Amino acid sequence: MDEGERPGLQGADDQGEALPTSAPPEVPPEVPLVVRVGWSALGMTFVGLGAVGVVVPGLPTTPFLLLAAACFARGSTRLEAWLLADPLFGPLIKEFRANRAVSLRTKALALTLMWVFVGYALGPGLPDGAVVARIAVGVAALMGTAYLLSLRTSKRRG
Repeated sequence: MDEGERPGLQGADDQGEALPTSAPPEVPPEVPLVVRVGWSALGMTFVGLGAVGVVVPGLPTTPFLLLAAACFARGSTRLEAWLLADPLFGPLIKEFRANRAVSLRTKALALTLMWVFVGYALGPGLPDGAVVARIAVGVAALMGTAYLLSLRTSKRRG
């Protein structure tokens, strides 16, 4: 360090005053890359689980997509915007964020589809003797149903 230089200062303005090397303290530090990548990876995991929930009986989709949106909000604004722009799930997530509620149509559709697939799984969908799998599907379906019914119903149609 040259004589006259102070640590944490670099260069000089046009009047010879040293310039700070970092942002002023009132600007919050940027979230570290590793943290953002972690949130984004967790969000993608939840999107994957939500996608599986579309076709697997008893596994709910909505809670996983809500969790994904929360993770993306902390990790990647681009991925959050991608999820919110989805024509099927974007409005649902926005409604939930705004009012902590889901429309009656969404609830009815989710419950109907879930129980159609659960009925298939509990009937001919699982092999004979798969008692543990049947219990797991039934319990997951009951939990998903309880969760959906516990959400407030919004006044929005659709």
